[in-house]
Amino acid sequence: MAAEPPRDGADAIQDAWRRELPGVPVESIGVVTRIWWAAKFFGDERRRLLAGQGVDVATLDLLSTLRRSGPPYRMSPGELAEACMVTRGAITQRVERAAGAGLVERTTVGSGYHARAVTLTGEGRALLDRVVADLLAAEDRLIGHLAADRREQLAGLLRELLAGLDAPSWMGQVGD
Repeated sequence: MAAEPPRDGADAIQDAWRRELPGVPVESIGVVTRIWWAAKFFGDERRRLLAGQGVDVATLDLLSTLRRSGPPYRMSPGELAEACMVTRGAITQRVERAAGAGLVERTTVGSGYHARAVTLTGEGRALLDRVVADLLAAEDRLIGHLAADRREQLAGLLRELLAGLDAPSWMGQVGD
């Protein structure tokens, strides 16, 4: 078993509040503060890597959603908005940018208003596959100091934490 890491800033904050507000529970600081810090660090690293590849987070979200939908990598604007958890207006903007770059195309399936669809192009798929492979490798390196069993344990603890929160539905279980 690995040695416990040295005390950090979250410990100092927790100690200070314990001293300044005796009797107030401060244990959450050890969890919530570290999650905030890790989320900021991971988010900053993701944005940096994506910027280096010429992709923004919104475009990655759009292309990834289409790719994960499986062949033919096509969804309606409404389905995309729901899956990406953004408004239809935001999806329209994302699609416009991605279509302008040749990453998606607007298509029709059948006839009528609801026949509008967005399809991932070959260029979009190639870019996304390269970006996702690089991103996942980089994120794997970020948690590489944790042994495989500790990663699995942490993933389980975070899943349990999220399951106990009154969290947005997109954080829910598969099939929710």
